Formats: sequence, structure tokens, C-alpha cells
Amino acid sequence: MSDWKPELDAIVGARHGGRTEHLLDLLRKLDARHPHVAEINYQLAWTLETGGKFAEALPYYEKAVTLGLAPNEHSNALIGLAGTLRQLGDARRAAEVLRSGRLQFPDNREFDVFLALALHDLGEHTEAMQLVLTALADTTEDPGLSAYQRTIRHMASRL
Repeated sequence: MSDWKPELDAIVGARHGGRTEHLLDLLRKLDARHPHVAEINYQLAWTLETGGKFAEALPYYEKAVTLGLAPNEHSNALIGLAGTLRQLGDARRAAEVLRSGRLQFPDNREFDVFLALALHDLGEHTEAMQLVLTALADTTEDPGLSAYQRTIRHMASRL
């Protein structure tokens, strides 16, 4: 086990009810000692993002993705990166990140929904609705909607 891992696990484990501001200093100090660890950068980015510090979170997300993460964390980091980009007004780049995520993680339908939001920001409403309707039809367990899956998919294709 890496010497930074127990400390990172303790910091992440100390999150209570979404209150993370007190952990920023600890994460920053850990990052200063281990500046090329994707997991630390990811946790720092996530903590900054959840605190509304999007401009500060962005470089940490970018670094975490570049350094490489385990698949689940990588998927989540791409979602976080895209959300941060949207918050900073860069929906075009957010859409690029999400399209890349869809290719890397085709079974992770959350990419469809977040891509739809970015496309909506870009005024690409037809594709956004197609993505949302298809994701809904493909993933719902609601009996009423399930009965209309074929119709929903057909209507989405005709938008």
C-alpha cells in the first residue's frame, strides 16, 4: 500500500453530511507531499467542486484524469470535470469530455444525462432530448413507461 493511501482514506472517511471545507487544508498538504497522485487530485477536485470552488477544482480534475484513475473513479472524475466545465461556462468542452466518457464507459448511462444537460446549454435541444428519452426508455423500471419503451424510442428518433 502506498504511504499516502491511509492518510487519504482517513481524510475521505472524515466527510460528514457533505461538510468538507475543513478537509481542504489536509488534502492540500497531502497533495503538496505527493503531487503526482491521481487519487489525491481527484479527491481535492471533488471537495473543491462540492464547495462551489469550480475554478479551483478544474486543474485538479484535469490532472487526476491525466494521471489515470481506477475505472470507477475515472468515470466519476469525468462527470465531475464536465460538471465543473459547465459551471464555468464551457459547455462545449464539457460535452467533449462527456462524449469521451460515453465511449470509455458505454454502460454508464449517467454520461447520457449529463451530456444532454451540456447539449441543452449549447442550444442543441433535439440531441439532448433524444439522449434523455432513450436513457429513460432503456433504464426505467416504471411499469407505465416500460409499456411505452418502443414508442418513446421511436419518438426520440424522430425529433
